[in-house]
Amino acid sequence: MRRMARRAHGWRLPARLIAILATALACGTLMLIPADGGATAILPRSGLAAGRAATASHTGRPFGGVAAVGALFTMDSGRLGTHFCTASVVHSTRGDLAVTAAHCVSDDPGQVVFVPGYANGTEPYGIWQVTRVYTDQAWQSAQDPDDDVAFLRLSDGSDGTPIEDITGAEQLGTGWQGSTLVQVIGYPNSADQPVVCANWTKSFSPTQLEFDCRGYTNGTSGGPLLADVSDGSGQGTVIGVIGGYEQGGDTPDVSYAPAFGAAVAALYRSAEAGG
Repeated sequence: MRRMARRAHGWRLPARLIAILATALACGTLMLIPADGGATAILPRSGLAAGRAATASHTGRPFGGVAAVGALFTMDSGRLGTHFCTASVVHSTRGDLAVTAAHCVSDDPGQVVFVPGYANGTEPYGIWQVTRVYTDQAWQSAQDPDDDVAFLRLSDGSDGTPIEDITGAEQLGTGWQGSTLVQVIGYPNSADQPVVCANWTKSFSPTQLEFDCRGYTNGTSGGPLLADVSDGSGQGTVIGVIGGYEQGGDTPDVSYAPAFGAAVAALYRSAEAGG
């Protein structure tokens, strides 16, 4: 297991979202699935970003992080323990959901917390308790690599504010196949800041994506593959998380992710509904 270290501001972009919807609908490349409570999951077809000018890189570089992506930590006597995986806030009706790899978490979250934007020992957006974990039945019964995805419900802040009102959120994308330019953010467990790299995905199999970039070591499991990222904000559409085949990969140079499809969309709806 190489990706996971063993344990010892509301939705801010309505104008941008409207612009994305208008462009995609005009091109015939977007489908929307209503989710419980009125939220939506964006479902672009493959190749939406393929025609865009962009620069790919081949090595993850340390950086200062983004608000909606963070590290999962254990808690020890009320203090942060060690970070062991990566997660990201996804847009939801109540603003309290994050997504990670299922192999990072158990059905009983215990003393696991999410620290968005964590960098160099600081918690710029606070510490958020994981209160519930949602995984697919196929993962629960057989740990199928194609279902290595989990949604996390996070407690509200002390004043009742949900995390999305503080950090913003990524959109959830399903149905992205083939070559797509993505930015991938992950928290190596040996460092106190995340790494980021941009490259094109490959279809490793009909159900798994491959992403080739150096530096994605233990702790980067659950890191989002982000398409259509807005400059500076780190907000885009999460189309997969590091995990799946070989729990995300056996070397730091090649990473895998289950391709988000109908099962992930259904799991998201279940988490939305609190089922």
